[in-house]
Amino acid sequence: MDIFDILTMVGGLCLFLFGMNIMGDALERRAGSSLRTLLGKLTSNRMLGFLTGLAVTAVIQSSSATTVMVVGFVNSGLLTLKQAIGVIMGANVGTTVTAWILSLGGIEGDALFLQLLKPSNFTPILALIGIIFYMFLKDSKKKDTGMILLGFAVLMFGMDTMSGAVKGLKDEAWFQQLFLIFTNPILGVLAGAILTAIIQSSSASVGILQALSATGQVSYAAAIPIIMGQNIGTCITAILSSFGTNKNAKRAAIVHLLFNVIGTGICLILFMLANWIFSPAILGESASYLGISICHTAFNIICTSILLPCGGLLEKLVCKLVPDSKEPEAVVELDERLLTTPPIALQSCRKLTVEMAAATSETLKQGIEALTALTPELAEKIRKGEARGDHYEDILGTYLVKLSALQISEADSSEAAMLLKAIGDFERISDHSVNLLEAAEELSQKGLQFSDSAQKELAVLVSAVSKVMDLSVEAFVNNDYETACQIEPLEQVIDDLKDQLRTRHILRLQQGSCSIETGFIWADLLTSLERTSDHCSNIAGGIIDLHNHDLNTHEALRSARTESRSYQIMYQEYSKKYRLNG
Repeated sequence: MDIFDILTMVGGLCLFLFGMNIMGDALERRAGSSLRTLLGKLTSNRMLGFLTGLAVTAVIQSSSATTVMVVGFVNSGLLTLKQAIGVIMGANVGTTVTAWILSLGGIEGDALFLQLLKPSNFTPILALIGIIFYMFLKDSKKKDTGMILLGFAVLMFGMDTMSGAVKGLKDEAWFQQLFLIFTNPILGVLAGAILTAIIQSSSASVGILQALSATGQVSYAAAIPIIMGQNIGTCITAILSSFGTNKNAKRAAIVHLLFNVIGTGICLILFMLANWIFSPAILGESASYLGISICHTAFNIICTSILLPCGGLLEKLVCKLVPDSKEPEAVVELDERLLTTPPIALQSCRKLTVEMAAATSETLKQGIEALTALTPELAEKIRKGEARGDHYEDILGTYLVKLSALQISEADSSEAAMLLKAIGDFERISDHSVNLLEAAEELSQKGLQFSDSAQKELAVLVSAVSKVMDLSVEAFVNNDYETACQIEPLEQVIDDLKDQLRTRHILRLQQGSCSIETGFIWADLLTSLERTSDHCSNIAGGIIDLHNHDLNTHEALRSARTESRSYQIMYQEYSKKYRLNG
């Protein structure tokens, strides 16, 4: 083996790792909604968590990414430690899918069917389809599909390049001696752990082991301990990810480490006992691509079978290793670790925006209540609610901008843009709630009062605004297109009410039944209430535009809605319901 073989091997390794990375990213984007659906089904049921972890890891082809995501979820309070344990165990089994895909490279035989299964024969076709999808189709999902195919082709080409480059090692005495050393199980485990910790991917390190097996010098006696060590080495990613997190997130990372260390310890003892007592001949045979895949899967399934029923004991153990502190820990609302999995990060943003919507609605109702029942306690709640709205907008806006800068699917990009618009509208509604409070305080401080007729008219407008706020929150929380369509006609009725109330106020001024000073406060109230309904309309418009897959036609859609028959019917119904007397 000369310097050029070494360079070829390094190049193949680089292509292999690059292909795995871009294929995983594209799979992540392509399966975004599926990932959200899977995580939405998580419960305290450990088996369901296990299946979820298995499925997510099989989709994104990385147990490290799944575990980092789990640490982020636990740190954000979106997953409990009990739920996380099942997901982590499932991720260990899900990661074995990659080794089975790579094992296709070891297929031998002259039959046409077997030849077609060899990656060197079918990956050029996948690469051709992939480049057509990626370069010539505009749909983002098809582009992601093209990237998946291209990533797979690069991965398999890198694998073939590595395998070809290392075949010369079979004649090197030092290489033969190296793998004789690794037949010592302890050294094999250490080698597997160190290699995997360096490249931070057990799937990639198994692929490298499969490539080295092409030399014929890697026996099962050396391969099996290395595979065990690889499961320990992959824990480094979660451990590094847990720095700066809360106690439960640290516990999740340590559970991942304990699971693999305990599982490896048990299997290593069984392996050494079997080797000592039975000395099976197969351990001296050369490992194949398929054999390594089987060993990798069998090891992870055995570990999971032993430790999944002991999840409760693992939870207690890790709680003792990382005890609760006396100081309460701050809740991380949006964990940046989740940005490694954009669809999940987007789900986290939506969940927090739903909380913002509920909080904004509550603050508005308190602002309305202040108009008739002002108290210092109520005023404090409203101002705290407005400050909370500012906080939500700040953290969500910053996070969504970071998320939008990543390579995400077109659907996720559209939803992120809709959320960015919505948080601005919710924040402005909370500002208007404070405006209502300030109007109530001014009336109270100056000893002013609206006339009976004005109070009755204001009650009609307030009722309509409360309704449009409720509809907006309902439409947003449930992503309900039909409810969103009910908001625009009601917003138009509120505009009409504002004009009528302003006209009636002018008449009262002329008749001397209302003072100029109360008139200024009256005008401010009408403006705040009407603008609140405008922001509700914006929220509804964003939901409608998202359903129509176009965020650039809001005004055109609004014009079309106002001319539709259903709009006119709803407008007439709302006009009757919120009609002024007299």
